[in-house]
Amino acid sequence: MVPSPYSSHLPCFPGCIDWLVDNQLINGSWSPNHNGHVLIKDALSSTLASVLALKQWGIGEEHVNKGLKFIESNITSAIDENLSSPIGFEIIFPNMIRSGEELGLNIPIAPKFLDTMISKRELELKRYCFSKSIILFLIYYYFLRFCFTIIVRKCLSEGRSSYLAFISEGINWDSNDWKMVMKHQRKNGSLFNSPSTTAAAFMHLKDADCLNYLRSVTEKFGSEVPVAYPLDIYVRLSMVDHLIRMGIERHFTEEIRSVLDETYRCWLLNDEQIFHDIATNSMAFRLLCLNGYNVSSDRLTRASNEYDFIFPEQHQKTIDDAIELYKALQLTQEKHHLCSSEFLKEKLSNCLINRNGLDKYITQKVNDALEFPFHADVGRMANRRNIEKYMVNHSMLLKASYSSSNIGNEDFLKMAVEEFNTCQYIYREELEKLERWILEYELNKLQFARHRTEYHYISAAMMFPSPHLSHVRIFWVKSAVLTIMFDDFFDVGGSDEELKNLIQLVEKWDVDLATDHCISEDIRILFSVLHDTVCEIGSNAFEFQGRSVTSHIIELWLDLLNSSMQEVIWRRSKSVPTMDDYISYASVTFAMGPLVLPALYFLGSKLSDEVVHSYEMQTLTKLVSTCGRLLNDMKGFERESKEGKLNAVSLYMLERNGEATEEETIENLMGIVLQQRTELLGLVLQQEEGNLIPRACKEVFWKMIQICHIFYAKDDGFTSNTMVNAVKSIIYQPISLPKINDVK
Repeated sequence: MVPSPYSSHLPCFPGCIDWLVDNQLINGSWSPNHNGHVLIKDALSSTLASVLALKQWGIGEEHVNKGLKFIESNITSAIDENLSSPIGFEIIFPNMIRSGEELGLNIPIAPKFLDTMISKRELELKRYCFSKSIILFLIYYYFLRFCFTIIVRKCLSEGRSSYLAFISEGINWDSNDWKMVMKHQRKNGSLFNSPSTTAAAFMHLKDADCLNYLRSVTEKFGSEVPVAYPLDIYVRLSMVDHLIRMGIERHFTEEIRSVLDETYRCWLLNDEQIFHDIATNSMAFRLLCLNGYNVSSDRLTRASNEYDFIFPEQHQKTIDDAIELYKALQLTQEKHHLCSSEFLKEKLSNCLINRNGLDKYITQKVNDALEFPFHADVGRMANRRNIEKYMVNHSMLLKASYSSSNIGNEDFLKMAVEEFNTCQYIYREELEKLERWILEYELNKLQFARHRTEYHYISAAMMFPSPHLSHVRIFWVKSAVLTIMFDDFFDVGGSDEELKNLIQLVEKWDVDLATDHCISEDIRILFSVLHDTVCEIGSNAFEFQGRSVTSHIIELWLDLLNSSMQEVIWRRSKSVPTMDDYISYASVTFAMGPLVLPALYFLGSKLSDEVVHSYEMQTLTKLVSTCGRLLNDMKGFERESKEGKLNAVSLYMLERNGEATEEETIENLMGIVLQQRTELLGLVLQQEEGNLIPRACKEVFWKMIQICHIFYAKDDGFTSNTMVNAVKSIIYQPISLPKINDVK
């Protein structure tokens, strides 16, 4: 609709008019092919806008009439609150009707529908864009900073001003108002990267930068102008995010690194594409942070505290912004970010309650963000969920719908399904190999032991999902199986003499069991399999490390056995340790040492003896061990109390002389888990410069925390049968692509 700067009777972009004439659909509308009934308001808005443009230039009378018939047939949808609305629809659409009347169009709308739309438009124009909950949050937050009154008013006015400026084509501004709108102009000449807002501004102010932006868009896209431009960084980051979440990032390492390098360059240059959009800002921070780039959370502080969600609270764009910001804030350690994160969590929860007008995809995104936070979302379980919920050709709803083949790509989906099913085949072969190993060493004869090989395996598959890490998964599962069997032996299977004999054998290490007739059959089995497994791991690790690490692995096992013996002494003498003493031993008997630390030798980096015994390594091990132990104790409290075992929950209540209830105790222990987990994440995300431990090794500790949260989400997942479905989904049930397409 922009007139030529040389003649107001001619269009500035005649190619766009030609496009309208050539692209009207059979039903009379102009709307993307992916539109369904749920996006009918988008079709109404696009169709009326197209009709206005043709009418303004006196072109395509037949097209105009067909468009009006489409509007007449679907006008009731315009006031249906259960349908998704483009941004500003309630304000822009009625204003387009008024503009049509001024052009002499006879728009077939019943007076009652028109009155309803006009009334709603007036209400929308009067109300602030902030909900009461956001106002209260801002007041609370800035009160703590002793300046809430001025800043809250500023944020409220800026939020309302930004939203109204964004939908300027729907408002009859005077000249002074348009000058206020122009304060939102960006370096590229646009307003909000929106061609429609920029076009409206140019028609009123004849701003040269606005016109240059519009020309740049048509030069890039020809006559098919997108609803927003540029969106390059957002689209590329979304693509990277999807590749990672579907588990196929190993096939695109160079491409992903290229995207992240370019994003980081733009981050350092304060690029408007990143910092003027919450979703892009948040996604950039999260992906850069997780991939080792040095980015400060100060930018996020500005987004979460000062940047206004300019769109209506229940709009999909606002919800998407909130989801991405919520995900990003989970990577930060500052207390004020925790406050902001909890507020966003509450906001997203309210979205699920008041879901009118939200499509199933957005509702599912909100639900997944809340149900699977960063500390409990890892590996093939997460990959499968993201594959099954991947939407090909799904569109974002801005002022109009927008889709990108780089975000919803069927080829990516097919590759992800093939990758997942191929890995499943490999996993089943490895599991069969492990079952043969159990029979070979007669572990099935140990009557006292829990046999949960499949459970151990899914932890390995979640920790090391890539096909080429088969050897790491095998060693991980063997070690895990042994830690449980030794734990059961110390709990119920062995006498005091047997336990001491077992520890002595491990201390001596190179012994000939055939000459020792005093040991029991259980000890013969346990020591034999431990000796051979540790030697096997050590021998293979030598090829990666160029030095012997067997003595270190033996040291880890001795530490575990001696700590287990101390627990036996407490239990059998009915001694009650202090909470601190209990945690110092119980964190070791959670068995992260023999499980996690040997796996680090196979991840590509050479680790010196100084590194594996460093304070940083000890800290990482202690943090994950303490978190795991507390999670285990909280979920196993009732069972272990009946069995007379020591437990953090009972000791905590005992030290407080019974003044703390079970609920209060668990709440306090969860606070400790949160604190330890946050400290661990901070160590993992530290930049590598000056750090002894490589990033890939530190990430193993974080993945272990994630797996612990999955195993202990509802109960003691290892002891109960709650992980049965996880075993099926990761190992046995392939993903069916036709089924996914049906869901889509």
